[in-house]
Order: sequence, then C-alpha cells, then structure tokens
Amino acid sequence: MAEKDYDAVTNKLIVLYCMEQMEMPLTESSITEICCVRNDWVNYMDCLDLLYQLSEAKLIYKTECKEGEMRYTLTFEGRECLSYFYKKIPNALREEIAAYAKANRLLVKQSQEYYANYVDADDGSYLVTLRIYESLITQPLFEIKIKAPTRQAAEEACKKWKKSAPNVYENIFETLIDTD
Repeated sequence: MAEKDYDAVTNKLIVLYCMEQMEMPLTESSITEICCVRNDWVNYMDCLDLLYQLSEAKLIYKTECKEGEMRYTLTFEGRECLSYFYKKIPNALREEIAAYAKANRLLVKQSQEYYANYVDADDGSYLVTLRIYESLITQPLFEIKIKAPTRQAAEEACKKWKKSAPNVYENIFETLIDTD
C-alpha cells in the first residue's frame, strides 16, 4: 500500500498497531524500516517525530539494550488507547500490517538479537565478533570472537551469522552442557 496522507492521530495509531502486531520490543531502526522503508505506511521524518510524541505521551517507553541501542515497547496506556481507536486505521491497512507482522516477525527478531561485526586486527586479519542478545537484555547471552584472514571472509561470517546463530548456539551449548 502506498503512503497515504493520514492525519497525525492515524499515523500514531499505525505505529502503535505495528508495534502491537510485531509482539516484541522494537528498535527505532526496526520501526522505521517496517513503517517507512519496506511499507510506506508513514513518512520517515514523521515516524521519528511520532516515536518522540508517543514516548512523551507515555503510550510507548524506551529501554536501553545492547550497545546503547534503545527499544520501544507499548505501555498499558498505549495498548488501551489502541483498543479504543484502532478502527481509525483503515481496515485494509490493518490487515496489511497484521500480514506483514506475521510474515516478518522472526526476521525482525533475528535482526535485533543477532549481532555481527568485524574490525581490523593488528596483524592484517579481521576480528569478527558474533553475539546473541535476548530481548531487553544489555549483556549478550552468547558471544564468540574469531579471526578471519580476509575482509571478504569476515563479511561472509557476519552475513552467515544471521541465519546460523541459533544452530551454532545450540550445538555449542549441547556440546558443553552434556547432561548424560
């Protein structure tokens, strides 16, 4: 659906409804990616302002997570407000948001919880840091650092981490914590 010129109240409700449908705390970048970049439901600059306004109105709250990153969550008041006024969001748009959330929830969760980065090492190689975070936890649940011989290998490791993190974690956990 193309971006419409909804009024400010409807735009706030769209953001709240999206957050509710995703069923998890969301980073600012995840919210703007979902609402502005991937779907054109809300204008990007308006979305940033809406997050501020919703936070000031105590309809959402921010919590600091990993690496100084903030995550937004609906408050009780935000859920209550949405329950009263969600019908102000056009039905077709509500259905589109719900379908998007259902189809992309796992990918959004992974993008927020699986961290991968690399930096140059003194010896010309690259130090790759791979982490798994749990929602709203500032310390990693799991962290591994490996050396990659080339930038391409480091980039490949970071790219593969997003898909393979759960299996890597499970295999290491089972290997180290064998209960037999």
